[in-house]
Amino acid sequence: MSLIPSFFGNRRSNVFDPFSLDIWDPFEGFPFSTAVTNLPSSARETTAIANARIDWKETPEAHVFKVDVPGLKKEEVKVEVEDGTILQISGERSKEQEEKNDKWHRVERSSGKFLRRFRLPENAKLDQVKAAMENGVLTVTVPKEEVKKPEVKAIDISA
Repeated sequence: MSLIPSFFGNRRSNVFDPFSLDIWDPFEGFPFSTAVTNLPSSARETTAIANARIDWKETPEAHVFKVDVPGLKKEEVKVEVEDGTILQISGERSKEQEEKNDKWHRVERSSGKFLRRFRLPENAKLDQVKAAMENGVLTVTVPKEEVKKPEVKAIDISA
């Protein structure tokens, strides 16, 4: 976790990160957000999980993405590689069926679609991408190619 506080809310991504394809909304989370209030009602319900929370770490062996998708089954989530350079993670949480006799006191859980895209570095092995889901967390592992150390040959200096 970064020791530097984020000036952009609770986001862990960098606005200037060349690998992130997210669009930062400076009014995100405000009750009067014009970005949300101008949307039709069908689109408003999707904005709540449009930004599924994702952590991306790089280890010496791989790039590891962890996505919070509580309540979703693996059949409701898709992991794709687009154009050989873009990792795309998407899914949809269905809206709960409403019964006529039900009286809702609070609705906080979100429903709708989400889509996240990340530009992968050149050293990613796209043919070996693996994904697994456990306890509401999707883990996508993208192995990296080994960095070949340059061969150094000592040259004798003649007198």
